This record gives sequence, C-alpha cells and structure tokens, in this order.
Amino acid sequence: MYCCMLRSFHIKGNNLIQLTRASFSQNPQSLATSSKLFSCSAYQCTHSPVSGSLWRPLTHRTHQPAVSSHCMSSIVRRRRLPSAFPVIDGEFHPAHRHVYEANLRNSLICQQKYLEHKEKVMKGGGENAIARHTQRNRKVLVRDRLRMLLDDEDYLELSPFAGLGLPYGDIPSAGCLTGIGKINGLWCMFVANDATVKGGTAYPITVKKQLRAQIVAMQNRLPSVYLVDSGGAFLPLQVTYFPDRNHGGRTFYNEAVMSAMKIPQVSVVCGSCTAGGAYVPTMSEEAVIVHRIGTIFLGGPPLVKAATGEEVSPEDLGGARLHSEVSGCVDHFAAMEDEAYEYTRNIISTLNYELPEEDNTQVEEPLYNMDDLMGLAPRCYNHSMDVRLIVSRLTDGSRFQEFKARYGTTLLTGFARIEGHQIGIVANNGELTYEASLKGSHFVQLCDQRDIPLLFLQNTAPEPAHTISQTKAESNTDRLKAQGSMMSAVACASVPKITVVIGGCHGGDSYAMCGRAFDPNFLFLWPNARVSMLAPGHSDALVQTEEEITQINEMLEEESSAFFSTGRLWDDGVILPQDTRKVLSKCLKIIKQQEYQLSREKKRTPLLRL
Repeated sequence: MYCCMLRSFHIKGNNLIQLTRASFSQNPQSLATSSKLFSCSAYQCTHSPVSGSLWRPLTHRTHQPAVSSHCMSSIVRRRRLPSAFPVIDGEFHPAHRHVYEANLRNSLICQQKYLEHKEKVMKGGGENAIARHTQRNRKVLVRDRLRMLLDDEDYLELSPFAGLGLPYGDIPSAGCLTGIGKINGLWCMFVANDATVKGGTAYPITVKKQLRAQIVAMQNRLPSVYLVDSGGAFLPLQVTYFPDRNHGGRTFYNEAVMSAMKIPQVSVVCGSCTAGGAYVPTMSEEAVIVHRIGTIFLGGPPLVKAATGEEVSPEDLGGARLHSEVSGCVDHFAAMEDEAYEYTRNIISTLNYELPEEDNTQVEEPLYNMDDLMGLAPRCYNHSMDVRLIVSRLTDGSRFQEFKARYGTTLLTGFARIEGHQIGIVANNGELTYEASLKGSHFVQLCDQRDIPLLFLQNTAPEPAHTISQTKAESNTDRLKAQGSMMSAVACASVPKITVVIGGCHGGDSYAMCGRAFDPNFLFLWPNARVSMLAPGHSDALVQTEEEITQINEMLEEESSAFFSTGRLWDDGVILPQDTRKVLSKCLKIIKQQEYQLSREKKRTPLLRL
C-alpha cells in the first residue's frame, strides 16, 4: 500500500510541492490508523498508482466529507477524566473544640479590622476630595468608572489595603485600583488611578502596585486597561520613586515588553496625564481620550508659564482635540466618559481570543460549611488544627486524592478540584521535616510534569529548628538539603502557583512553600496570618537580655500583622477565610484564559505608534 506525504517549500514566493512515497506495513491496524489520520487532515490524498494525480485542498472540492466537521467538534468539545477522589473527613474531634473556639474569637477580631480597613479605602481621598473631583472637575469616581467599563462588579481586586499605615501617611489603595474583571466576557487587568487620593499624585507605593499589576498581567497573559488620571510623582519622595530598577520607569519598560509578548494594552485618558504619566497612553496599543477632562503633557500650564511667561490652557496645551486631530497620540475621541468606556469595550472585542462555550455543568459544593474556616484559622502555631479540615471546606465535594499519605505526614500533598479546575495541593500540617521536604519536592515535580496548577496552603513553623546535640545537627543538615531540593522544585516548576497564607509565614520554610520571593501567580493572606522571620514570642533564642527580648517581640507583634504586610504590598491582598474558595476559583479561571488566545507563541517587536 502506498500513501502520499506532502512537503511544502517556499522558494522565492512560489510554493513547490514535492511528493514522496512511503511504504506502510501490511498490518491492517496500521492502515486503519493512517486512514483515520488522513481523513481528518486539511488535505486529502487522491493519488492512485494509475492516474498519478496530486493532492488537492479540500476547499477545492464541492462536497467536503462529514468526518472533517466531526473531527473539529471533537477537538473543541473536551471533557476531563471523571473524578474518583475519595471524600476527606472534615469532622471536628470534640477534644479540639476549645481550640476551635479560641481561633474563632481571634478571627472575629481580625474580621472587624478587615471591615474597618475596607470602609476606609472605600472613602478614597475623603468627602472634600470626592466633592472637588465630581463637582468642580466634573469627573466620575474611579469605582463608577469600573462599573461602566466592566461586565459586572464581580471582579477580583488586588491589594485593596496597600498604602495604609506607611511612614509617610495613609495612601488609601495606594492611590490606584488594580484588579481583574471581565470585559465582553474576557478577563482583563485594570489599573485605575484614583484622583481623589492626594489629587492623583503618585507615591512610591503607587508605582509598586502598578508594577505588580503588570507582572500579574504578564504571568497570566491578561489584556490590560489603564484608566489614567494622574498628577505625576510626589517630588519630596523622588529618591524612592525615580532612580532604581523597579521604580517609575519600569512601568514603561513593562509596557513595551508586554506589547512584544502580544499582550494587548488599552489606555483611557480620563484626567490629567502629566510628566511620566504621559507615557502610559502613548505606549499603549490603542488610546481613548475624553474631551475637556483628558490631557496629556510632560509639563502643565504652570510649568509653561514659569519657563516662558506664556499663559496657555490645558486644552490647548494637550487636550483631546489636539492629540486626536494634530499629534495623533490618541486613537479615539470621546465626548463623554461613558462614551470612552464604550469605545474601550469595543476595542477589547477586537482581540484575537476564542472563548469556550459557557459550561453549565453543576460543580459539587464542599460537604462542610465554609464558615467553619473562621475557627480553623490558627490564632498562633500552637492552635493549628489538622489542615485536612481546611482542605475539606475548599474542594469540590470535599474530595481529595492524597499523595504519599503515610510518608512525611507533616506536609499534606494531593489532588483535588475547585469548581471543576484540577489542582495539586501542598499544605503545611506541622514542621517541614526532611521527609516532608522530599515528599513536597516529588509532588511539585509531579504536578509540573502533568501541567497541573499548584495551591500552597502555608502555615510554617514559628522559628528555625534548634541544634542542641550532634545528632540534632546531623538531622538539621539533612533537613536543610531536603528543603533546598524542594525550593529548587518550586522555583523551577513552570505551572501556575497560588499561595494562601492561612497561618504563619516564617523563615526559610516559607520559601519552600512558595512565598513571595518565589513568584507565585497570586499570593493572599488570611486576616490572622503572620509574616516575619520569627513569630512573635520566639526571639528569646536569638537575643540575650530581657529588655531586648521584650523590644523585639513588640516589634514582631506589630510588623508581622497581615495588615502591616498588605499595606506594604508584600501580597495580593487579605481575603476572609470563608471567601477563599470563591477567590481561588476566579484565579484558576483567570490563569486558564491564556489558552484561548490565538497565535500567542509568535514573538514580535513592540507596536510602534506615530
């Protein structure tokens, strides 16, 4: 039997088709397999030993075979392997009731602090600033802008408490809102300046938050929308804003890199774009400007007057008409803000994505109440309960396929699903011992081999293991080597990683559990979480005098708080324990979306504007 194989060469613009013959074995199974293969191809072989005719594209045929459409539908409609994971036991032991109740009391206090922070950031720059923004400047508030831009208000806001409790004062939400929401069904990153906070002035924490948003967008290949309303940098803090690698200029570097990665970026100029802020819209792929309130210039009218003595209006210097009709810096002119967001939604609809059909399959809810997580969030390391109780309240049907259940039992590893998305779970259930580290290293590599995203539930030991004997020294050395192996596995794993700090995040163990330094796609804290080299109350082994011990423990008590951490943007936000499953589900959907972008592999140079 003979079958034609096609090779196509491109020589000086002409397609040269060379046919070769390959002999198949007389095995009927091989022949059947090859027949199925070629029946689904874009070309059909019409060669016969007698006629010698060539391959012809199926598009040249009057009737295309029905098998072709069947092959296409079989590619589009996919289903996962059925889950046979066992149900995990999530019942409380009566002996642990007092621990649960102590944790619950602490969680309620932390939740109250969470709600106070939330109320504070929702007020933005305060009543006077809001009145000036809406009445005198005739602008829309930033959260109302997002309502006009996004499909709904069910978006994932990142680091909402960033900027609170800083040495230079409170900067609510760091002066900008960042998050991921749907525009025409497509998850998009948004970076929206809040001009009610310090008049839109950018602080160092503002830059840090914008850079983090761009990193998340690059990791997850998210189209990005910038709502620009910025008054430029806060000059008294320029030394921590301008000169270094991850300071202000990095924003524009990232814009160019994202464009080269074929990650779309759109800007809406809905306020002032002064100084460095002027580069954001001009480096985006498409830009929209709002008449009378949108301006772009490196130096505003006051600077022009100081330099030349000339008086010029913001509209004449860099308004919507100038940049849409003369300079060409923007692509779309909007008379009103709502029109600008309609333009933006239309631009997003031109992106090269093919989203799957809505999956209406019912997912199993956990068998146990998610509100119980409030009592499972440990107030301290000694109040930690079996982490399986937490896992049973996060996964579909409380199902969990444990890996190496009898080995390295202080680390829980295994497979589960969250709203239909398969994940590998790595959860602290005690100290990260030698055996637990080897187990974790094995499991992380296994998930990387199978392209399964990883979820780390982190609650590490409050202090490093002490070396009190020769035997203990040897044991700690083995542990150190095994933890190094796990760190390497986590660092080199190419699958998406999500970390939730459910208790303590302390010392070297936190690195192996994919802490911030190991670049997880998302990292969230529960309000009870502690982030520090040592947990409060565990400094006595490192200092000598009672005075030093007291001083350091007081410092750790303040600086290890989840709200201290999130104020400095060491994470992607504080989330309530009972909201964890919903947040994780959104993250997994966001991560998966990059599979639907067409032609994302081909690298191109950044888009060059006029």
